[in-house]
Amino acid sequence: MRLPRKHSMTTRAEFSLARKDGRAKAGRFVVLSTLASAELPHLMVGFITTRRVGKAHDRNRLRRRFRSIVQRHAEAFEDMHRYLVTIPRPGASEASFEELEKDWLKQARRLGLIRTGTGDSGTPN
Repeated sequence: MRLPRKHSMTTRAEFSLARKDGRAKAGRFVVLSTLASAELPHLMVGFITTRRVGKAHDRNRLRRRFRSIVQRHAEAFEDMHRYLVTIPRPGASEASFEELEKDWLKQARRLGLIRTGTGDSGTPN
């Protein structure tokens, strides 16, 4: 699934709503927050990359990597009517794409976004 621009969270209110009222799980490289909302017509995705994560090129690379991960696995989501916020943790810029993907998928399963056993790229559970 390609993520069109209309699937991007753009306002501060959307981010704070998902962070305050939603559920979150933290892994080694990522914090994933989500909030189901029946009013949403589709999945709304946002990325928060702070300066603590690294320099600008590291933050941009992390956003591209996480956007790719969401695109790869969005079709396996149980419910597409939700906000999804991905926040890389310090140290994520040194991780490989595979490590980031594995950690993101683990948190998505813990939140119940993805059915267990699906949505992974051939890696064991």
